Amino acid sequence: MKRVYVTGGGGFLGRSVVRGLAARKDEVGLVVSADLVLPDAGDRIDGVVYVRADVTDFATVAGQIQENSIDTVVHLASIVNPGKSTTREQEYAVDVTGSRNVFEACVRHGVERVIVSSSGAAYGYHADNPEWLSEDDPVRGNETFPYSLHKRLVEEMLAEYRESAPQLDQVVLRIGTILGETVDNQITDLFRRKRLLKIRGSDSPFVFIWDQDVMAIIQQAVLGEKTGIFNVAGDGAMTIDEIAAELGKPVLTVPVSVLKAALATAHRLGLTPHGAAQTDFLRYRPVLRNTRLKEEFGYTPQYTSREAFAAWREAQGL
Repeated sequence: MKRVYVTGGGGFLGRSVVRGLAARKDEVGLVVSADLVLPDAGDRIDGVVYVRADVTDFATVAGQIQENSIDTVVHLASIVNPGKSTTREQEYAVDVTGSRNVFEACVRHGVERVIVSSSGAAYGYHADNPEWLSEDDPVRGNETFPYSLHKRLVEEMLAEYRESAPQLDQVVLRIGTILGETVDNQITDLFRRKRLLKIRGSDSPFVFIWDQDVMAIIQQAVLGEKTGIFNVAGDGAMTIDEIAAELGKPVLTVPVSVLKAALATAHRLGLTPHGAAQTDFLRYRPVLRNTRLKEEFGYTPQYTSREAFAAWREAQGL
């Protein structure tokens, strides 16, 4: 019977993971959902222990893991969509220092298995990225993208723990763009615009993964014995032109120099948090090959990238 501690348990993905694990009463003896804010009584799941925890507070996280005799940790806590007032220092504290706190607590208190939500962003946004990235390609998260950089740093940290603490089994999930019926974030905001933006000379391909697939993969990682690093994405990819066609929207194609100048000006005037470097986010998107997920981990996503997008579009009424 697994005893599972979920960081970021109150987040969009965390709530689904907690719900799914709590339903596996034949294999999961305890689920502890840890987050900064506790859910209202009406939103809580029977049998789940809800605790307030900040991953930047090592003593609290370590204490909760020890007190509940946790053997498996699902580490989801990170800042994916920072607010306007969020500083890079705050992002680093949660994403990197917070992760180190969680891993160190695992080692100190005998946790046997940790499942970590990494990201395709860990590969970085680079002109020389291969057309399809596999898990053997290096992680090169960009200094100019805090989230990408932090995922790279966390993965480098995990590599160190594989050497210093081999008794802690690791499952590292490099997740593509998550879509689901209620998903609403910075990426889906791009698809809601009247015209989709495209940089001349770049197809800007996206790989999508349905949120229920992600939940099922994490659940399988908790209950199974496989370890390793796995790209998490549906089959195939969609270019900006293909996404626009699905939405019935026109595409605005601009030279990269024009977009860089516009972003630099808007950033200087405080109109956007994004600077000229953000153009690489569209130009050099990492495209994830999911062969290892299917053949070694043993999970085939129920939706391809195109099917996940179609399901999201339909659910959103677009």
